[in-house]
Amino acid sequence: MAHPIFLVDAFTWGPFTGNPAGVCPLKDQAGEVWMQQVAGEMNQAETAFVWPSGGAYGLRWFTPTVEVDLCGHATLATAHVLWDTGIVPSDADCEFDTRSGRLSCQKDGGEIKMVFPNECPSKIEPSGRLKELFGETAVWFGENRMDWFVEVLSEEALLALEPSMAEVFALGKRGLLVTAKANRQGADYVSRFFAPQSGVPEDHVTGSAHCALGPYWSDKLGRADLTGFQCSRRGGVVGTTVQGDKVVLKGKASTVLKGELL
Repeated sequence: MAHPIFLVDAFTWGPFTGNPAGVCPLKDQAGEVWMQQVAGEMNQAETAFVWPSGGAYGLRWFTPTVEVDLCGHATLATAHVLWDTGIVPSDADCEFDTRSGRLSCQKDGGEIKMVFPNECPSKIEPSGRLKELFGETAVWFGENRMDWFVEVLSEEALLALEPSMAEVFALGKRGLLVTAKANRQGADYVSRFFAPQSGVPEDHVTGSAHCALGPYWSDKLGRADLTGFQCSRRGGVVGTTVQGDKVVLKGKASTVLKGELL
């Protein structure tokens, strides 16, 4: 049976920016092995699979090598596809049941708002391996249930990072999130995300990482509404608003390719 397949740029600020995600709408949930094979074939940071489930939609995310518990950019891309194709009416919210619970997406003008769990990191005493990756540039070490979290001295220090992927891989967890206060117009904080553990050496834009970044910088800067810029080769913009145990992520999406999976 053929299935439609889409490639969508998420958290984009212009053509061919943001993070590309595969989106595969299904009539029913497919087998896990098949979904992983399709994700490997798509070879994007994540490919999302979505199907009707009760009054909502089931949603799972796969990197080229593993399934992940939470993915922001592929959720944004999925909501965009469901509205763009008319599967979900344009005036209705998208509700997803996932491994991280119920996630909700709403249209907000030309952007999409997503209500995600607050994943604020907890401070830790870093291991020798983690400390050695940063030397004197790190000012704070933390972790949440998914990732290691490090603040470095400056945006310039962040941009200069060239961590060994073998060393990052050896840390375990989903990946390594590194951040700094922004030294550019239009952003409050900047970040990079390394995840060779998940088959993604450096991610373009990591929506779910902003579930940690938003609360962390909100506490430091004393404001609930912030804008993050992820400093990857493509770059991407993510708005964050902390609302108690939830974080609202905001961004734009654009379909760049659609076809049929045979």
